[in-house]
Amino acid sequence: MEKKSIYGLTYEQLTDWLIENGQKRFRADQVWDWLYKKRIHSFSDMRNVNKETIALLEEHFVVETLEEEIKQESKDGTIKFLFKLADGNLIETVLMRFPYGLSVCVTTQVGCNIGCTFCASGLLRKSRDLNSGEIVEQIMKVQKHLDQQGKDERVSHIVVMGIGEPFDNFTNLVDFINVVNDDKGLKIGQRHITVSTSGLAHKIYEFADTGLQVNLAISLHAPNNELRTSIMKINKAFPIEKLMKAVDYYLEQSNRRITYEYIMLRDVNDHKEEALQLAKLLRDKRHLSYVNLIPYNSVEEHNQYQRSTTEDIQAFYETLKNQGINCGVRWENGADIDAACGQLRSKQIKKKNVG
Repeated sequence: MEKKSIYGLTYEQLTDWLIENGQKRFRADQVWDWLYKKRIHSFSDMRNVNKETIALLEEHFVVETLEEEIKQESKDGTIKFLFKLADGNLIETVLMRFPYGLSVCVTTQVGCNIGCTFCASGLLRKSRDLNSGEIVEQIMKVQKHLDQQGKDERVSHIVVMGIGEPFDNFTNLVDFINVVNDDKGLKIGQRHITVSTSGLAHKIYEFADTGLQVNLAISLHAPNNELRTSIMKINKAFPIEKLMKAVDYYLEQSNRRITYEYIMLRDVNDHKEEALQLAKLLRDKRHLSYVNLIPYNSVEEHNQYQRSTTEDIQAFYETLKNQGINCGVRWENGADIDAACGQLRSKQIKKKNVG
């Protein structure tokens, strides 16, 4: 029997499982406390839990399934981890330092099928979804790294923007959010969690219906169908009209601001014309919109793209502001390491294949 990650269970699921297996309800509180507050590495570390319960847990679950392969540290404090999963696949997780706290970017899939032509994450096709335990464990690995530094630091924010399309792994994503948000555990507030999607419109409806108070970000990157389809093949299935209809539903249900991610590609989508089109697209919902302009991190395999000049980024920003659109420029963290999402993983897989 293949053992599952204990981190894959929400508090309610853990409680139900323990009761179904003949344990008292209070055992769930004990186990949860050891996992998320004391942050043990193995079940045998749970000192106030009886041997019968520990043996039962060891028979069905494991605490740690991720193995650290590489850790890159940037001068600005960003740390990129390359983790090996139990089946040998590789994923990336990133710790970023901001004035408001420590944020971790997590991966939700092994590879990606969305096929954005500028992105390192999609260089390798999706081979599988991560289960909820593997997503949660990324946070736990980073938190345990912080614990070892002895600085009493904690992960306070999460962005689900790593390798993969989160909404293509919807059930595991929602379970992950419920685990890390639980007041009895890591207690990371829903409003400190941001989920990014490439624009799976049908899942935006489903996400709106969950009632979750997490932040939604949409990878837009172009203001018209022709341009967006040329750089994001997902636009064929979910063109801008269909995407914006789903956005309207989400806004009606949640009344929460959406961030639109817009990667700045030189002479592709960075002209004043595109800025004006983007402003027009968002005009009727601008009070609940924020455009995040992202300078491009070059990827060796996508050498047809270069970063927009600082002047062009500034001009694009000013055009949006003059049109009444809230926006900002996101200068990247970890510029001196493999900054682009999926880049470190792609390089390591290449090395192994060459070797």
